[in-house]
Amino acid sequence: MQAKSGIVSRSVSSVSSSRSGNFFARLLAILSVAVTIVMVDSVNADAEAANPKYAGIVVDAKTGNVLYSENADRLQYPASLTKMMTLYMTFEALEQGRIRLDTPVPFSAHASAQAPTKLGVRAGGTITVEQGILGLVTLSANDAATALGEMLGGGSEDRFAQLMTAKAHALGMTRTTYRNANGLPNTAQMTTARDQARLGIALRQHFPQYYGYFSTRTFKFGSRTIRSHNRLVGSVRGVDGIKTGYTRAAGFNLVSSVQVDGKTIVGVVMGGASTPARDAQMRNLIATYLPKASSRGGSSALIAQAAPAPAMIVTPAPVQPKKAQQMAKTITAAQPPVSAAAADLSLPHKGPLPDARYQVAETEVAYAETAAPKSDNPLVAQPMPAPTKVKTMTFKQQAAVAAPKPTPASMPTEQGETSVDNLTTASTTPSPTRAASTSNGPTGWVVQVGVSPSRQMAMDLLEGAKSKGGKALASAKPFAVAYAAGGDQLYRARFGGFDDQRDAVNACKALKKAGIKCWAAAQ
Repeated sequence: MQAKSGIVSRSVSSVSSSRSGNFFARLLAILSVAVTIVMVDSVNADAEAANPKYAGIVVDAKTGNVLYSENADRLQYPASLTKMMTLYMTFEALEQGRIRLDTPVPFSAHASAQAPTKLGVRAGGTITVEQGILGLVTLSANDAATALGEMLGGGSEDRFAQLMTAKAHALGMTRTTYRNANGLPNTAQMTTARDQARLGIALRQHFPQYYGYFSTRTFKFGSRTIRSHNRLVGSVRGVDGIKTGYTRAAGFNLVSSVQVDGKTIVGVVMGGASTPARDAQMRNLIATYLPKASSRGGSSALIAQAAPAPAMIVTPAPVQPKKAQQMAKTITAAQPPVSAAAADLSLPHKGPLPDARYQVAETEVAYAETAAPKSDNPLVAQPMPAPTKVKTMTFKQQAAVAAPKPTPASMPTEQGETSVDNLTTASTTPSPTRAASTSNGPTGWVVQVGVSPSRQMAMDLLEGAKSKGGKALASAKPFAVAYAAGGDQLYRARFGGFDDQRDAVNACKALKKAGIKCWAAAQ
């Protein structure tokens, strides 16, 4: 019996040893694969950083601190990152009640003919706004982007691109120019990694109710199940979007938002050599810089909310099939004036110029292009050329619809909550109809909210600011003061009627709480 027992014991021991050996062999194999993946990612990331087309940035979305930057202000082609702005404009229209998630989006022949990737909707067909959103964030559908752009642009993708560019500049994306809604190749359509980081932060902060769409991993469209192009969503902890992009000229682009343990960063990789190299570089940036982000801050919006668009105007759509005409109305809007809040984070004000003008009606619009104000905020780029000058651009006009016009306003330098500035202003002869608003204005203390290239724009800016200032501006008197800048005339938008410095500073504080940048001065 003892002999048999020994045989059984040795047999069990042998089996146990064999199983243990197999387990350790499998464990070593798994570790070997993991180390290989890490090494490949590291090699890909290093190669990507050496890529001459590469540009990247990582921004702490709570503080605005730039944690990493390489070629962040170099002009690049956005490719399908363009759809981030198309989605921003769509979310804004939803928030303002101009459209709904179930609003039909008609497909023109132009939209239907866009190059893949696409949903493949025929001309005359429709999808809902929500299907369009999902098509953009997962498949990066070019036809859906164009259809949304045409609907929001009053039937014209060109007009929508003008609105996109104006909105970008209002958000502080001063080096970005859009020419279409989907990002298909256009040599005049340019942006920077820094501008895309700003847009990524703005999408989260301005539209938290819609931001969850960016984390969609699959989308059911008809009989198709569409999977997201963004491979980091679901595979890297904390990544919740935002957008991929590729064209041959642009390379492989990616904007990623990450939230982990109270820390939030937005990373941008542009000009990647391949999808694996781009993704590996983003993983490397997240692993390196997320631990350095702050878990504090974020009590106020990092990117100021741009001025809302005015009420939409229902206009006749271009010729399209009866079904689409019956199911959807097209909408458009004149471009609103840019408020002082639009540049809460200052960036370079030197942007790319379009290669060609929009010809038809010779309506020239002058706008001031100023140097970036001084700021301690680390998201500010390196100094740009300082001279102030005026450029003109000619824009296409549509019958019975006002063409959007670029309306950037130069912003006052940030001076703190209680800063004051003694200054002297000049004035031109006031208009008979608006004499009260165009003279040097009330004496004493004033609050300035911005500078505009026209008197009307300055007064519109003041009207919008007063509606947000509450009691502090109840008795304030809005007025515009003309002054010469480099041989051209600009207008300071100001509120007067304050008895002393304290009242002016308190009014400015109220405006800042509402997201409007301002400063107090002695008139």
